[in-house]
Amino acid sequence: MAAIWAALGPVFLIILLGALLARMKFPGETFWPMAERFTYYVLFPAMLIHKLAVAPLDAALLGSIPLLAAIPLLTVTAALWLAFPALNLSGPRFTSLYQGAIRFNTYIGLAAADALYGSVGLATAALLIALKIPLVNLLCVTIFARHGDHPSGATPPLLREVARNPLILGCVVGAFLNLTGIGLPGWLEPTAKLLGAPALTIGLLAVGVGLKWDALRASGWTLWLSSGVKLLIMPLLALLLAHWLGLPLMAQVIVVLFHALPTATSAYILSRQLGGDAPLMAGLITAQTLLAMLTLPLWIVLTQNG
Repeated sequence: MAAIWAALGPVFLIILLGALLARMKFPGETFWPMAERFTYYVLFPAMLIHKLAVAPLDAALLGSIPLLAAIPLLTVTAALWLAFPALNLSGPRFTSLYQGAIRFNTYIGLAAADALYGSVGLATAALLIALKIPLVNLLCVTIFARHGDHPSGATPPLLREVARNPLILGCVVGAFLNLTGIGLPGWLEPTAKLLGAPALTIGLLAVGVGLKWDALRASGWTLWLSSGVKLLIMPLLALLLAHWLGLPLMAQVIVVLFHALPTATSAYILSRQLGGDAPLMAGLITAQTLLAMLTLPLWIVLTQNG
């Protein structure tokens, strides 16, 4: 447990530092949206390309990744869809509950994978998110189309958005360079390494900046239901599936880690754009990020000792 806290403690401290910087309004309110955008579109793809292009990939794991990415997501989606009539929630409020239950914070996940297992952990994590991100977006858009408050009936062009998602593109390019044996020859490898180096730090700071403390008061029981599904049920399903598939211990930890992550800060933007309950979404993001500081180390310990 001490070793896990030694690895994850700095991750959480950087998030809290981001929250402190936001409270101090330093270096300015206009800085962080641009910094996060630059990280998302430039630094993170560079890091993923570098890690995937040069890391050894486990062929057996490649065959298991689709099941690991899909089954927990689809199970939780089916359960919440069937439970919707009994929950007595408005459509927009249900969309926020749902996003809170299935979306995951990529910044925290990649930082934790790197802290625990280095480049090999990052490469495994990148393979997992390359499949999880499109599926999560497809499911969320479907829920918004059914339950979101959008009088025009318009929904986002899903395939276009997925096709140009910089994290997916980074994973695809990196895996292609690895599997074809091209790699990153010459100056490309050190260039990609330098460019991607600040990605995790800036991403974690941006997570802290995005926390909205006032939103916690108005979230109610929906916050606890969504957080329970995301931080307890989802990783339990992933752990059982990983055991059943007989994955190596490192792969099991990475899989459980990415299913135990708090929901993504981008969920708040989607909630505003697609007719969800944005105040509830802000509360869910903040609460889950704080709760994950307790639950995430416990899930890793449970997986390692399982």
